[in-house]
Amino acid sequence: MANIKVNLPGLSLKNPVMPASGTFGFGDQKYAFDLEDLGAFVFKTVTPQEGLGNPQPQIFVSQDWIMNSVGLTNPGVEAAIETKMKPLRLQHPNLPMVASIAGGTEQDYVDLAEKIDQAQVVDALEVNLSCPNVAEGGMLFGINSQIVERVIANIKNKVSLPVYAKLTPNVTDIAEIARAAQSGGADGISLINTVYGLEIDIKTRKPVLGNNAGGLSGKSVQPLALRMVHDVYEATKLPIIGMGGIYSAEDVVKFFLAGARAVAVGSAHFEDHQAAVKIVQALPELLAELGVDDINDLVGQVEFN
Repeated sequence: MANIKVNLPGLSLKNPVMPASGTFGFGDQKYAFDLEDLGAFVFKTVTPQEGLGNPQPQIFVSQDWIMNSVGLTNPGVEAAIETKMKPLRLQHPNLPMVASIAGGTEQDYVDLAEKIDQAQVVDALEVNLSCPNVAEGGMLFGINSQIVERVIANIKNKVSLPVYAKLTPNVTDIAEIARAAQSGGADGISLINTVYGLEIDIKTRKPVLGNNAGGLSGKSVQPLALRMVHDVYEATKLPIIGMGGIYSAEDVVKFFLAGARAVAVGSAHFEDHQAAVKIVQALPELLAELGVDDINDLVGQVEFN
């Protein structure tokens, strides 16, 4: 049977599949599968204070894509650590766990990272850079390479946990942003986050989401995600957690060929709550069919014309 174990900074995974942040909240619900079947668990993003989310409706589902404006609904970092992260760690002491953080200022990110690092409940940090920077008039942190480098560097100076920079695709040159994260000391890169989009109801002439615009995900974004994963792989060679329209074991192989070393599954769970686990189950057989003994051998091996 083909090897599907992978190793990334701070994360020794028995398989390369994890849920994207927010997919399964804080892991405190009842699921139709065992969390231990996942390669890792990624918590929903936490913020300095409680987040109430955006106006309803928050999600619109189309045939090939999903648009959401859920917002960063969470109890705040301190409550999340005590009531969400610590209990899940006690239940699953051997399951690799990743905390996702987002702030409104550069100092917010540092404070969040320090609190989670000191709590010793997760194995890695994912820094969600797709958030408005209050000091810069609401401009997303992740679109300015200098700010990205500074945020990551400031976090790395304060924590011992491995740091993964989660990049927004809403930029002109994703490689430039990835190089900035690398210069700041990032241990790895997560991408892509959702694509900023708008859907309109022609009968009401209004956006379908309560917050108007939202994040586009699903099958339709996969080609964009693959291109960006490969761009970042070529630019940095940092370990990449790839995401964006992953619905099958075949999709996982595509992301590895593009340069990813692990993947996160999100929108597929709107169709099937067991999507990630089913992908894990199908992966060894697919690799055998492809004549691949070790999934790690596929990383970055796409052959261009």
